[in-house]
Formats: sequence, C-alpha cells, structure tokens
Amino acid sequence: MQPETATNSAAPFETERHKFITAALNGTAIYILAYYLVWGVHDVAKVGISKHYHLRGNWNPSWVVYTMDNSEWWRRAIIVVYGVGPALCLVLGIAAFLWFWQRARAQRGLFKLLLLWVAFHSLNAVFGALLADTFTLSGFYYVPDWLFNMGKTPAMVTACLFGLVQLVLGYFGSMAFLQAHDSRTVMRYTNRKQMVLFTLMTPWVVGGLFISLTKLPYLSIQEVLHLLIIGLLLVPMALGCLNETFSETVERALPTHVAWGLVGLAVLVAVAWRFALSPPLVFG
Repeated sequence: MQPETATNSAAPFETERHKFITAALNGTAIYILAYYLVWGVHDVAKVGISKHYHLRGNWNPSWVVYTMDNSEWWRRAIIVVYGVGPALCLVLGIAAFLWFWQRARAQRGLFKLLLLWVAFHSLNAVFGALLADTFTLSGFYYVPDWLFNMGKTPAMVTACLFGLVQLVLGYFGSMAFLQAHDSRTVMRYTNRKQMVLFTLMTPWVVGGLFISLTKLPYLSIQEVLHLLIIGLLLVPMALGCLNETFSETVERALPTHVAWGLVGLAVLVAVAWRFALSPPLVFG
C-alpha cells in the first residue's frame, strides 16, 4: 500500500507544477508581445516625426540612431522627436489599464493579462525610460534637459522622481496583477511565492533574455537598461502580491493550457521585427 500512497500524493504536486510552468510560458509570450507592441508604437512615432522634420538616421532592431551633427538639431525638434514616443505610450498604457479595470478583469482568458502587460510596458517606456536614459544621457533624457534648459541637475531630479513614481505604481499595481489570472491553483494564497516566481519574475527574466538575444548584434545599452529598469515596477509589485491575501478568481475559469497560438505569435513577431530592421531602415 505504501507505493500507491506515495504515487497518489505526488499526483497533485505534478499537476500544480504543470500549471505553474504553463502559466510561466503563457506569461512570457504575453510579456514579449506586449513589449513589441509598446516599443513598436514608440519607435514608429519617433521615426514618423523624424521624417516630418527631415532628420537623417537609421532604425535598427534595437533603437533609432541619428546620423546628424549636433549643430543640425534645434530645440523644438529635440523635444518633439524624443517626447512623442513616451507621450503616445502613456496614452496607450492608460487606455490599456482602463480597459482592463473596467471591462476585462472579470472576464476569463489571457486577453486581460495582455492588456495589463501593455500597461506595464507603457509605464516603463515613460517613467522607467527617463531614469534609464538619464544614466546614458540619451533618448528621453533630452526632453527635460531641453525643456528646463538649466543644466543636467533638473533633468536628473525629474528622472529620480519618475523612478519613485514607478516604484509606487508597481506596489499598487499588485492587486490588478492578481486579478489578471484565472487559475485557482495559481491564485491560491499558499502558492503565492510560486505565483510571483512563475508569472511575474519568469516573464521578466526569460522574456528579457529572449528579446535581447533576438536583437544581437544590434542590442544597445539603452535597450538593455529599459529591459532591466522595468524591475522598478515589478519588484515592488511582487512584494505587494506576497502581502496581499486576495485569492479570488472568475466563477468559471478556463482550463489551464498552453496558448500555443500566443507563443508562436510572440516568436513570429520577434523574428519579423529582426528581419524587417536588419539591415537597418534608413530615413532622411
């Protein structure tokens, strides 16, 4: 009788592990799709406004590089070119979060998780990106630098404030993240550590590595910092999830399964992005 008892006790553990691995795979695919959507909007807007101002440069898989002398730039062009992407991402993020909160969070399926990751990446493209770009004195950093026109200090203070906002938003976003999951096993409070590891940390780490690898050798330090600094949003969110006892889910959750369509789409989008911009797209 002892071997049979051991087998029966191991079955629930295997089932739970399978559900968490499935949640990690689906979450990573959604993380990647949301990333490309948000930064696609960012880069398309940046290149579009650059063409409007007749600026010269190239758009490679990792970032937009300008091939112009400093003397060819003017104040308005700098502010608009480097500010249009974050501005649109902010609008996109707010819209995605409102859609999630008002309509999607009580629905079944993975679409609500996609909306939430779009909101998270959009916030990072604004608050996190300013802090990251300030380290390299490039990108979004130019907007407050040229708006204040008072040296580097005001821009750096603004970047630090944006970083603090990202931390606060991350902590208070934990409740929304919990409501983006259907599985009763994943949502169970006794499994909260596993949930944080598989559905939040794994997509960040694995998704970030996958995105980075698909962009080599074009991968820029600027994009690496963007991928890392979203941690200012996700780490306090993880702490919030661990402290929050909320464990309710939709009344009739869909069976836990790998969304192979989403996984395949994430890979397809990453590969298509790489080949579409390699060699880089020249404009101006």
